Amino acid sequence: MLLTDPIRMLPSLFLPLAGVLFIGGFSPGSFGWAAFGVIGSVVYAAVRWATFTYQVVGDRLELTRALVSRSVRTIPLERIRGVDVSNPPLHRLLGIAVLRIDTGAGGDEKQEGELDGVTVEEAERLKAVLLWHARARMARRAQAQEAARAAAGPDPALPGPGPAGDAVTDPGAPTGTAVPATVRHEVGETTPERVFFVVPRKWLAYGPLSGAYLLTPFALVAGAVGLAFQWGSELKIDGRAVVSAGEWLWGHPALLVGALVLLVLAMPVVGAIMYAVFNWDFTLRAREGYLIAERGLVTRRSVSLERRRVRGFELVEGPAERWAGLARAWAIVTGLGDSETRGQLMPVVPRAIVLDVVGEAIGPIATGLRPHPAAARRRRLFRAVFPWLVVAACAAAAAVTWSPLWWGLALPALLLAALGVPLGLDRYRSLGHTYDGARLSVRSGSLRRSQAVVEERAVVGWTLRQTWFQRRAGVLTVVAGVGAGTGGYEAIDVGEAEGVAFAAEVTPGWLAPFSTDGVTTRP
Repeated sequence: MLLTDPIRMLPSLFLPLAGVLFIGGFSPGSFGWAAFGVIGSVVYAAVRWATFTYQVVGDRLELTRALVSRSVRTIPLERIRGVDVSNPPLHRLLGIAVLRIDTGAGGDEKQEGELDGVTVEEAERLKAVLLWHARARMARRAQAQEAARAAAGPDPALPGPGPAGDAVTDPGAPTGTAVPATVRHEVGETTPERVFFVVPRKWLAYGPLSGAYLLTPFALVAGAVGLAFQWGSELKIDGRAVVSAGEWLWGHPALLVGALVLLVLAMPVVGAIMYAVFNWDFTLRAREGYLIAERGLVTRRSVSLERRRVRGFELVEGPAERWAGLARAWAIVTGLGDSETRGQLMPVVPRAIVLDVVGEAIGPIATGLRPHPAAARRRRLFRAVFPWLVVAACAAAAAVTWSPLWWGLALPALLLAALGVPLGLDRYRSLGHTYDGARLSVRSGSLRRSQAVVEERAVVGWTLRQTWFQRRAGVLTVVAGVGAGTGGYEAIDVGEAEGVAFAAEVTPGWLAPFSTDGVTTRP
């Protein structure tokens, strides 16, 4: 920790140290102050290490820090929903790890605990201990439910005596901790470890097709330019020099085209490298009531998701991914912060594989999507074409009235309007919704097509939204409120009757007070 903490603080110390050196003219005094800053960071790390302790006391985990004032963070063990273990490069070199505790506190990472710098063995031991307490909590809840059923008398809908009604004991639990077999699947106590999928290394070739990594070269160049402008004054870099360099490059078209070609050629290479860095040996497995995703080349990360909190999944496809038949998937989980990273179930792999694996791990959607009305297609085409036609018409009028130079804007606008036709049709084909009796699904988008599959029990409310233009077209947007993921998933431009029927189909009792003889009434 005396090494990792100062290195982690280097980015925040870089500007002050650079400022001290430049202001002091790289004199012995400036180097002395810079050395004092580095030594101070090491001393600060040493004090933080010496004043931080953690312990499991009864039914809680206590994290104590007494750097200036004493603070104790208490995390009830029954609130722990998941434990993540990551190994950044320097941590892997030193044999230590970072353990983060997910309490399901509304997805706010600031309310979670973190142990940075424990040994890998200690991280795995703590992970097992903390997750066992979570499983014990589920076992106690299951026992209470079983006792309530027994007190209420036999239920013909439940299995009778025999293997289905037997109880099993967790070998790692204290004596007497038994889990009724009727709730084994829910509790996950006796489920053996199962590997759903390991991404083959040859599939690293799919990295360049992912929109998340494909534009990395351009992002790096833009970041470097922004860094030069932001830190120019501290590093004595004249911003005008950066502008002059850009103007000089613009004045040499051959060099500019060559630089763009190099960036384009670097896109697939950098995309494959970034895909490998983040998704090396991606493994999805189930163990004792948790979905565990492990991945990473430089930083190895293991994320545990409590299966009871998983409410569905989201399938995402970009244009290049759809062309190649690929997709990505994230879990829709209650109380999960940073779900784009921590909730990843599958990286960019063949779409059929994603559906098979995610359907097996969480649950499939058993029916196809229902199409939306023709009015939705007209709205998609109007939005994709009409704005560019307006721009083209205004530019053409300006070219005729004032200057022919305006044709330089009118012609590209016409081209974009023409390209809007296939884009609008594709956006319409992407629309859809369905319900199979257990899960509902909605899909929309073209450049980023997203399909959410959510369990019926996750729906906590409905919003039926209709703009003035939608009322004219006879369509509306149905939003299923979900206490997980983004909080709501939309079925866009559904017919008015179909939208109300969709909500009533999923939760029939909720809309009954607003309908008369099956016909929904308006206030």
